[in-house]
Amino acid sequence: MSGTSGASVRTVLIVDDDDRLRESMARDFRRRGVQARTAASQAQAAAALRAERADVALLDLLLEDGSGFDVLRDIRETSPHTRVVILTGFASIANAVEAGRLGAHDYLPKPITPAEILAVLDGKKPDPPPRVRLGQHPPSLAHNEREYIQRVLGECRGNISEAARALGINRRTLQRKLQKQS
Repeated sequence: MSGTSGASVRTVLIVDDDDRLRESMARDFRRRGVQARTAASQAQAAAALRAERADVALLDLLLEDGSGFDVLRDIRETSPHTRVVILTGFASIANAVEAGRLGAHDYLPKPITPAEILAVLDGKKPDPPPRVRLGQHPPSLAHNEREYIQRVLGECRGNISEAARALGINRRTLQRKLQKQS
């Protein structure tokens, strides 16, 4: 790749089950001179890494056949030199800690551009998210809690006990919250 930003990144594997986002990011990386390959699932990511290693893997946390953490574990076993960046629309401290524990290079909230990703890989901090302006209403805490609970429950494949453990709350408390949401 030419230029200074992301100079050490020649190949990137983008793992995301959102077709439009995945392909858009791949096109943008290619325009920047980075060879971009894509995968929509954990199985496709494993096959792509067996075929050819990548300098960087960008992993969405929520995949149809597993999670980005599953792919991260696979990468650490098969391609330990691949730098891994977790990308998520549902950032949490617990997931950020888990990503670091599993060996991710970074953990970034979506939406994010390839330029911002390359800057982070070069050790630069991305610009902070824009502030909410007066007259704009951010999502309520209750709304964010509902979305987060549903995401964790989905990652746990509907297992309430497992989701409660992941959330750090009692199973009955989670059941009450789910009843309130319906």
